[in-house]
Amino acid sequence: MKAFVVDRYGKGSGRLGQMPEPALRPDDVLVEVHAAGVNPLDAKIRNGEFKLLLPYRLPVILGNEVAGVVLRVGSAVQRFKPGDEIYARPDKDRIGTFAELIAIDEADVALKPKTLGMEEAASIPLSALTAWQALVERARLKPGEKVLIHAGSGGVGTIAIQLARQLGARVATTTSSANGDFVKSLGADVVIDYKKDDFENSLRDYDAVLKSLDAQTLRRSLNVLKPGGRLISISGPPDPGFAREMGLNWGVEQVMRLLSHRIRKAAKRRRVSYSFLFMKASGDQLREIGRLIDGGKIRPVVDRVYPFESIADALAHVETGRAKGKVVVRVR
Repeated sequence: MKAFVVDRYGKGSGRLGQMPEPALRPDDVLVEVHAAGVNPLDAKIRNGEFKLLLPYRLPVILGNEVAGVVLRVGSAVQRFKPGDEIYARPDKDRIGTFAELIAIDEADVALKPKTLGMEEAASIPLSALTAWQALVERARLKPGEKVLIHAGSGGVGTIAIQLARQLGARVATTTSSANGDFVKSLGADVVIDYKKDDFENSLRDYDAVLKSLDAQTLRRSLNVLKPGGRLISISGPPDPGFAREMGLNWGVEQVMRLLSHRIRKAAKRRRVSYSFLFMKASGDQLREIGRLIDGGKIRPVVDRVYPFESIADALAHVETGRAKGKVVVRVR
């Protein structure tokens, strides 16, 4: 089968080539890939930035979210049958959506929202699961609470704003002035132009912050939280709790303890919590998200669709950080 393969870590690496079709385990569904979402995570894996957290054996097929059609099912599969249209974020150890076929555990798969086409559906799983696990599970947002969502026009931000509004929260976000009206249309109550305004001087007594940017933004985000607030980062630094959750060894846990020491100490001083989130695959959560999409509560935002042969260009576009919503590759 045709696939986008990384043979060595490094910026700009990766090639289109032929790879063996994936083996089907008893709990797997074999998916004919129609479209795949492209994420900063893909570029970071290719560049070698996640070697400590995700030690893949090279060569590895890149790609972390998919929409497609079930071709075959394993002997133990109960929820799906050939012909089902699905979307998914495969488990972190079984990535590979930049390919014509992928085998995925049925627990990580959900039926595609009926109201979405394949390309729109492929833009959802990773971003929506990240937003869900940050806001519903980690922040436990309640009606009337206030949340700051950084980079509101990005892939995670566009979904997180809509989800936070569905949870009854008031939403502030950072973006450029050119995207101000756009993020308001998604449900943002307060919009901060990050190029002109300091968000920490404008916002006070927030209950939660979802951070996806640099270390300086992380430290500044502490200033907007009230005591008991929750600072959740999806871009690091990883903390010891994350190491234990991932089952990493003692040495790696100590490295993460050191990497996150400064921000954890600063958070404790301000009486707020800090945690690093690396999203997990979940078919159950994708079913909940699908209901919100089919109910008109959340809509996908697709910036650009690339042909399969231009995956390298799609990755380069994502790395600019200028995409409004998600970038997608059309595989079939």
